[in-house]
Amino acid sequence: MTIERNIVAAPAEAHTKVEIYSGVARLAKTVWGAEVRDSETSRSTAIVFCHPTANFLGHYALPGLAARGFGAVGLTTRYVGNDSSLILENCLLDIGSMVRHLKQDLGYAKVVLVGNSGGASIVPYYQAQAVKPTVTDPPGGGPDLTTAGLTPVDAVVMFMAHPSRARLSSEWLDPAIRDEANPFDRDPALDIYSGEHRAPFSAEFIATYRAAQLERNRRISRWAEAKLKELPEGLGDFPFVVHGTCADLRFLDGNIDPSDRPIGVSLWGPPEVANMLPAGIGRYSTCRSWLNQWSLDHTYGSAMQWLPDVQVPVLIEYGTADVTVLPQMGAEMVASAGQGTEEIAIPGAGHYFEGTPELLEEALDGLAEWVTRKVGR
Repeated sequence: MTIERNIVAAPAEAHTKVEIYSGVARLAKTVWGAEVRDSETSRSTAIVFCHPTANFLGHYALPGLAARGFGAVGLTTRYVGNDSSLILENCLLDIGSMVRHLKQDLGYAKVVLVGNSGGASIVPYYQAQAVKPTVTDPPGGGPDLTTAGLTPVDAVVMFMAHPSRARLSSEWLDPAIRDEANPFDRDPALDIYSGEHRAPFSAEFIATYRAAQLERNRRISRWAEAKLKELPEGLGDFPFVVHGTCADLRFLDGNIDPSDRPIGVSLWGPPEVANMLPAGIGRYSTCRSWLNQWSLDHTYGSAMQWLPDVQVPVLIEYGTADVTVLPQMGAEMVASAGQGTEEIAIPGAGHYFEGTPELLEEALDGLAEWVTRKVGR
């Protein structure tokens, strides 16, 4: 077996708006990916890992899947490393360019699309719009998907994935922030990091807290809509900062959606620190991008919305010790996808399989077996 790594350059349409700073990237008319494969075997089935903004060129699953006989591809969208101006439907266009290139130019017979982590916001959406496109005017503005000509894939996988960026971020929003311009002006009745409120939280407090999170999400959405209407002519969008984005009660209370995840930690360290880190989730946004990907009342980026429309085989795979993607989220997606959907839980696995290479091997074994059985190798 000879494993080779290739840069895959999928031809794409030119960007119609200035949404990213780099002119090199904007004008390249290319969607980039990394292909890892056994050079001694023919290209048959490609397993493509997708995320709206993460750099998957070096994804941890690619070498293992290549060793199991697949073409493993890590995709990057035009928004790699920066989702401040992200429009989810443009991610679908980028996926479409890569899928078309893999099938038409590289000769792959089958393509399996894997939504990893936040990738679940776009993968079922992609397949639904590739088969029966309906979206003509996305929230915040974006491409008409009924004219996009997206190429359908042969199977869909949700891998360590939550169902929606908007839902996840809403459940993480810090409702103690009363003034968006002054994040340290905090409501003590809702401040879980002040020491006044301790786990386990009461049912009454949980309900009040969740309602306040939802209202903050909607408050920002109302502000974004109003701001767009008052912009001077020629300026189509406006940037802003969202403070306090790592305050989910489940970080501190293992009784809420119980699993074997560690308590008191997040993917970025202590949650009370991650809550204000400059690199926090959804920290920087524009008004249009907020409405498109983070607003619960506007976004189309939800696996729960599109999974019922997906007719190809679907797999939901997750780790039970993940502090971000909880088993309940996987169960909800299984129920949404309907009959025939399969589920694989990896006991003890965290979001990135850090320090547990044997659990990564178990996860890839399960994924490879399912793809072989449902699609072929």
